[in-house]
Amino acid sequence: MILILRLIRESYLFAFQAIIVNKVRTILSLLGITIGIFCVISVFTVFDSMENAIRKSIASLGSNVLYVQKWPWSMGGDYPWWKYWQRPEASLEDMRELEKRSSLADATAYMVQVTKTVKYQNNYVENIGVMGVSQDFDKVWKFELAQGRYFSTTESASGKNIAVIGADLATDLFREGDPIGKKIKIFGRNIEVVGVITKEGEDFFGNSNDKVVYLPVNYFKTLVDLTDMDATIVVKAKPMVSNDELRDELTGLMRSIRKQKPSADDNFAINETDIISKGFDSLFAVIAMVGWIIGGFSLLVGGFGIANIMFVSVKERTNIIGIQKALGAKNYFILLQFLFEAVFLSLIGGLFGLVIIFILTVIISNTTDFTLLLTKGNVFLGIGVSAIIGLISGIVPAFTAAKLDPVEAMRTGM
Repeated sequence: MILILRLIRESYLFAFQAIIVNKVRTILSLLGITIGIFCVISVFTVFDSMENAIRKSIASLGSNVLYVQKWPWSMGGDYPWWKYWQRPEASLEDMRELEKRSSLADATAYMVQVTKTVKYQNNYVENIGVMGVSQDFDKVWKFELAQGRYFSTTESASGKNIAVIGADLATDLFREGDPIGKKIKIFGRNIEVVGVITKEGEDFFGNSNDKVVYLPVNYFKTLVDLTDMDATIVVKAKPMVSNDELRDELTGLMRSIRKQKPSADDNFAINETDIISKGFDSLFAVIAMVGWIIGGFSLLVGGFGIANIMFVSVKERTNIIGIQKALGAKNYFILLQFLFEAVFLSLIGGLFGLVIIFILTVIISNTTDFTLLLTKGNVFLGIGVSAIIGLISGIVPAFTAAKLDPVEAMRTGM
């Protein structure tokens, strides 16, 4: 233990001396390591932050929820759209039958959307998502109400002209006033506001409940023909029921509801968020590989720089090595001494790269809506890669120093 501490102390002193005595040479040599670590870890930091945001957005859709639709979700590969375009849309009748027949579903809801202008007196907001939803939509779609209430069962069944609106829409239309009980105008009809959704902000995909209007679907269908609209049936599994179990049941029920023959292909799609997650997994794997390739060239240059410093250090300290050996220093002592020095030098370059990344994450997070986070995992990865580069770069110079003959070494240094 004492020997190791001694080696660390001497290696630190030699490395520090190399930086002080040969500032320009050392800084230029360490620049490769700094740039390499910066490239690799910055790529991982950006995409770890993106992945975290994406997974949070996907999780908000519900991990125990399935979506019965006309079109399947797809991430990469061929998409044979011609097989799907003649399929019927998900309908209210499909949803009602699933509600009656399913034993594994905890809640089932129907949703369909159009984009319209919403008005209140002289104020109006364009391009607002107006959604027709069934009664149990609040059970399958995650949102909270800041004011008011959701639709009652009677109101949904009768198709009453009421609405739940997003926080930003409420602010834009009513300024500082209370929207509850006020009547907004959509499709030229007066619709009473009964609830306001708590402000959420946009997720990674740009989706948000902040600018949306929810109407009972039985009222919505009096304003819009649902026949050819891209609708979705959202089904939430009961506790302890897996998505695979629910998928199998829904597949059988939908085939029965639509009276499909045993040999016929499904004329519907059952989607889940896991499809999106797997698609992004493959995307991030490719991006990570690109990050390693970009940073790898800089790390290679940095490694040669460290090796160059160590060869020069061996030459400058040949006399000292000879004296140490003459006084009884073993080969492994000399070897470890130079290896420690190479690792220290590489770590210094790597730490500079990590400091630059940290400063950039703070600046970007505080000046933009995107949150960058330098994780502990990436910090340890940067330190580990720096140490490995230093170790590899220092092996040959250290081995050369350890093999020096003490008499020749002292004579060379005279």
